Amino acid sequence: MWNQFFLQEEYTGSDYQYIGKLQSDQDRGDGAVKYVLSGEGAGSIFVLDENNGDLHATRRLDREEKAFYVLRATVVNKRTGLKLEPETEFVIKLHDINDNEPTFSKEVYTGSVPERSEIGTSVIQVTATDADDSMYGNSAKLVYSISQGHPYFSVDPNTGVIRTALGPGDMDREQREHYQVVIEAKDMAGQRGGLTGSTIVNITLTDVNDNAPSFTQSIYQFRVPESFKHGSPVGRVRATDRDIGQNAEMFFTIVSGDGMDVFHISTDKQSQEGVISVNKPLDYERKQSYTVEIQVQNTHIDPRFSSVGSNNMATVRISVEDVDEPPLFDKPWYELEVKEDAGVGSAVGAVSAVDPDGARSPVKYAIDRRTDLDRIFNVHPGNGSIFLLRPIDREESAWHNISVIASEFNNPRQSSTVNVYIKVLDINDNPPVLATTYETYVCEKSKAAQRIQTISAVDPDEPSSGHRFFFSLAPEGAHRSNFTVRDNGDNTAAILTRRNSYSRLQQSVYLVAVVITDADYPMQSSTGTLTVRVCTCDRHGNMELCNAEALSSSPGLSTGALIAILLCAVILLSKSDHCLCIFILFFQKCPK
Repeated sequence: MWNQFFLQEEYTGSDYQYIGKLQSDQDRGDGAVKYVLSGEGAGSIFVLDENNGDLHATRRLDREEKAFYVLRATVVNKRTGLKLEPETEFVIKLHDINDNEPTFSKEVYTGSVPERSEIGTSVIQVTATDADDSMYGNSAKLVYSISQGHPYFSVDPNTGVIRTALGPGDMDREQREHYQVVIEAKDMAGQRGGLTGSTIVNITLTDVNDNAPSFTQSIYQFRVPESFKHGSPVGRVRATDRDIGQNAEMFFTIVSGDGMDVFHISTDKQSQEGVISVNKPLDYERKQSYTVEIQVQNTHIDPRFSSVGSNNMATVRISVEDVDEPPLFDKPWYELEVKEDAGVGSAVGAVSAVDPDGARSPVKYAIDRRTDLDRIFNVHPGNGSIFLLRPIDREESAWHNISVIASEFNNPRQSSTVNVYIKVLDINDNPPVLATTYETYVCEKSKAAQRIQTISAVDPDEPSSGHRFFFSLAPEGAHRSNFTVRDNGDNTAAILTRRNSYSRLQQSVYLVAVVITDADYPMQSSTGTLTVRVCTCDRHGNMELCNAEALSSSPGLSTGALIAILLCAVILLSKSDHCLCIFILFFQKCPK
């Protein structure tokens, strides 16, 4: 029967809008059939004349709200109500008219582009849409144009891309930073009678480093007291830069002048000022003024604009002011030497300080007694000579560390302190002695020239060439000694036997006197005594038994053991017919 009808949207007539006629082969014009309509809008939006099949729209329709409607129709016998044909589906499509203006996705766009960009640099793209049918005619075909923003920007008519229209020399942020551009979109391909929509685009020129910093003054003058220490600030210099943010960051340097090493310049990151500070000690009496040339540069340089000229050099004149300074020692510290046998009043050395001021005030000296509590030293108040108040001994203290104070005679509050390190030089004033108390033993069946002990010596002195000791028997006992001494040549000596045998019953203890002599000047010597016990030994030379006298002072024998020996002796004397005790320590039984 039928499958689609077309209807123009936005009908403005007062009558129903005629759509078309439904026609059935079963309709012979005798009024025996009835047309029936169902589906979207049937009976409300669309009405059908049941007698002749005429189809009308009852109201104004908008394609942008709904582009088509799906309906169904059939014919029935008026008398019986039976369908004469199967139900048929058809579509009513609305024809588009240009009744919608283009609209942009945003009412206001925001874009940016670096200043001094080349012509044609893309800034931002705007997009508009049209609700009309893009498939039917030119109602939805848009063309973009710029109505405000000439001559700085242009817009691509097809894509809506906004670009710069002037060259680098005309797009300078420092001259103008913000622009407001109005873009229009017109349908009907831009032809006369088309509808127009517009939007605002706010464009900002972002900064590039196209300006070098410049000093606000060509000459700076500062004054600084000579007492200012390293790092003390002298003054600040300021430079300006028309750029902003990172592009305005700068740093300062001293490039020439007689104060390049005396002063230092750094950058205050907060204020971007140059801070001049003291780098080396100042001395008014030596130099009263300095002149330096300083330079300012950007931290982040854009090579495209690095040749841009500016006033980036300035002169700084610094005057040094005189202040009353404390005395100044000619050395940061002193190291003196004195022999340990120097007498009281002997000179150790001297310190020297002068008033650095022009007045050259007299200086007096004193020892800081907190560093010399024993009052061993003193200093002459007029000339700084240090001398002894008490005898000294290197073996008690090899070094003395004291502090000397120098103050102005007319203004004692102006004072300085210096450390004085005094080394006590050694002299040979101590004899060598045995390194320890030597006690040894000799076996009764010893052979002549048998070594029974090795001895060594110590000496608190410290000769520069090292110790050298000599050992010998004491002269008074050398001709009748049962032992002899052999010097080993290495600061040790061997004690040797002079007999083939010894008897502990005849003599159980020998005292050997040994003379130890050093090799320094003046020569020092002492006599040490070695105790030798006579003992019974096994065939390997190991001690088995010594007399009670020997054991009484033998290392390792306890007091209890000595008491037991004496008690047993008393019992033996009172009961001589038999033995009441056996001393395992002696390895022998008491006599019957």
